Amino acid sequence: MNHKISIRFFDDREVRAVWDEENNKWWFSVVDVVGILNQEIDYIKAGNYWRWLKRKLIKENVQFVSHTHQLKLIAVDGKKYQTDTLDSDGVIALAKHFPNNRAMKFLDWFLYSDNTIDGQSKKKAYTLFESNLIDEIEVGTVKSLQQIHAYLFGGLYGFAGQIRQKNISKGGFQFAMAQYLNDTLKQIEKMPEDSFEQIADKYVEMNIALPREKFQ
Repeated sequence: MNHKISIRFFDDREVRAVWDEENNKWWFSVVDVVGILNQEIDYIKAGNYWRWLKRKLIKENVQFVSHTHQLKLIAVDGKKYQTDTLDSDGVIALAKHFPNNRAMKFLDWFLYSDNTIDGQSKKKAYTLFESNLIDEIEVGTVKSLQQIHAYLFGGLYGFAGQIRQKNISKGGFQFAMAQYLNDTLKQIEKMPEDSFEQIADKYVEMNIALPREKFQ
């Protein structure tokens, strides 16, 4: 099985996922989902609760539990551990069987029912990641960011993919001045990207010049 990793965020809580190339589907961390549904921020406590719930559901002959797979996922300590995962159908079944009423908002997010701009752009981001289109985009260039921005926000913003022509700020922070933006972008493109630190520095500068939803 060839693995591709994705981390998705629900209310700032991560849901780790692994792409199964052979079966063409995602596998999601059960403990991450349980932690969200149970509003438990402690990973160990969420894991303990899942083990209790799993035994309970097995005794009740709930079928989706038997479809749980163990895959290696990176934990908060940076190490990989065998983790219970479920596919999309399993996650939906888990949420529907969860013994509280907190699952509806999560299911709306998981099923892409969120029609806000953030919700729609996230849906597009997952589609871009799951397809081969992302592999065709040149890395580290302004053009590539324009292509990604146009894909994520096309139909949501009229300026999707365009370089902004006006000054903008957020929370008192002034982004790169529009009148110097073209020269700034040329300088950023020339920044080295031979190490993780250099790539991170270049990304930060790109984000200051071209914040995600504010190209125009």
